[in-house]
Amino acid sequence: MKKTVRDVDVKGKKVLCRCDFNVPMKDGAITDDFRIVSSLPTINYLIENGAKLILMSHMGKPKGEPKPELSLAPVAARLSELLGKEVKFKSCPHVVCDTIKEMVDGLADGDVMLLENTRYRAEETKSEEPFTGELAALGELFVNDAFGTAHRDHSSTAGLARYLPAVSGFLIEKEVRFLGDAVENPERPFVAIMGGAKVGDKIPVIENLMKKVDTIIIGGGMMYTFFKAKGYEIGKSILDADSVELSAELLKKAEAAGVKIMLPVDTVCTDDFEANNVIETFDADRMPADMLGMDIGPETIEMYQAEIAAAKTVVWNGPMGVFENPKFEAGTKAIAQALADSDAVTVIGGGDSAAAVEQFGLKDKMTHVSTGGGASMEFLEGKVLPGIACIEEK
Repeated sequence: MKKTVRDVDVKGKKVLCRCDFNVPMKDGAITDDFRIVSSLPTINYLIENGAKLILMSHMGKPKGEPKPELSLAPVAARLSELLGKEVKFKSCPHVVCDTIKEMVDGLADGDVMLLENTRYRAEETKSEEPFTGELAALGELFVNDAFGTAHRDHSSTAGLARYLPAVSGFLIEKEVRFLGDAVENPERPFVAIMGGAKVGDKIPVIENLMKKVDTIIIGGGMMYTFFKAKGYEIGKSILDADSVELSAELLKKAEAAGVKIMLPVDTVCTDDFEANNVIETFDADRMPADMLGMDIGPETIEMYQAEIAAAKTVVWNGPMGVFENPKFEAGTKAIAQALADSDAVTVIGGGDSAAAVEQFGLKDKMTHVSTGGGASMEFLEGKVLPGIACIEEK
C-alpha cells in the first residue's frame, strides 16, 4: 500500500506536486480541461491543509527547448478560475531560475504556484542532473499525482523521489485502485474490450489479460490483422503485417486457456478512406479486395452488446472503428452506450476510449475513466510504472 497525502503533515511545507496538465490546445486556448479538473481534489486538499504548493507538469513535446506555444500560462489561468484563487506563474525558459526561487521563498501557507513546462529542459525526459536536483531544492515533499506520465522515469515524475519523501495524490490512488481491482480482483464475468489500430501494441496487454479475464472482445483496426491470421480477405484495410503470426498464436493460446476471444462477424467498409463514396457492410470472411474496413458491423454490435450486458467487470481500451468520422462511429458509440447501460464496474483505459465516451456524452456514466492512455496500457500489461514504484510504502 502506497503512502498518500493523507499520511504526511503538509502544513507550512513546500510541496512539489507533479500533475498531468498536458491538455489539448487550439489557438492558445484549452479545449478540454478534464485532466486539470481531475487534479483538483489533491490540489484543494494541499491548499486546505496549509501547504506551500508548487505545481509541475509538462505540455506536449518541446524536446528540451522553450516553445511559447507550449507554455503552461493558459493552465495557470484556468487553474486560477477553477480554484477561485491566484495561481502564481512566471514563464522561465529554464523552469528553475532565481525569479522562481524567490517566488517559492515568498509563498505563504495555502499559496499555489505553477512552474513552466518541465520539458523545456532536456534533462527532464532522461531524469538527469542538474535539473532533478534543481527541482528538488525547491521543496521538502514530493507528491506525484500525474498518472498520465507515471510510466515515464522523468525528473519530475520519479527522479524527485531520490531527493525527497514521495507520496501519491488522490488521482494516482484512484487510478491504481480501479485499474488494480479490475485486473486483480474482478467481479466476474470479466470482459476486456481491445480496439485500436495495431495488434503489436496490444499483444502484451492481451497476453497478460488472458490470465485474468473470461472474454476478450476485439475491434478497431486490429481486427483486420486477426482476420488475416484466419485467412480472410481484408482488401485495403489496415494491417499490422508483423503481428499476423502472433495473432494466430494468441487465438490458439486463448482456446487452450479456456478464454473466449470474440472477433467481429461483420464489418462496415468503404471504397476510399477520404471520399467514402460507397459504404457497405460485409460478413467478416466476405470482404471485397477493393474495399477497406472502417468499423464493426451491426451483427457484431448486437453480439458484443449481449456479452457486455452479462458482464460484471469491463475494461475498455481502444475504439471499435474510425469514430472520429460520424459515418463510422456506430460501433464505438454502441459499445460506449452498452457500458453506460451496464451495471458492471466499467473502467475506460484513457486515450481514444476516453475521448470517445467524452464525445458521446457518456463519461459520467462510467465507473472510472483513466487520465492516462499509455500508463493504463502498461499497467494492464503488468509492468511496473516508475512514477508509482517511487512512492513510499505505508
